[in-house]
Amino acid sequence: MKNWWRIVKSVAASALGVQSEANRQYDFQQKSILPFLLVGVLFVILFIVTIMMVVNFAVT
Repeated sequence: MKNWWRIVKSVAASALGVQSEANRQYDFQQKSILPFLLVGVLFVILFIVTIMMVVNFAVT
């Protein structure tokens, strides 16, 4: 569970552009890219849904 939380924080930091060099190097040393892809896709879906809800609320 601790590793998943680190991946979530890493994806969020990189999406916001505040990823540290040390964390970026750690991420690139990992054996599998699959957890990063899964969390990244979920992050993008959540971001899009949030934007859609904000726009829908603002328009109505």
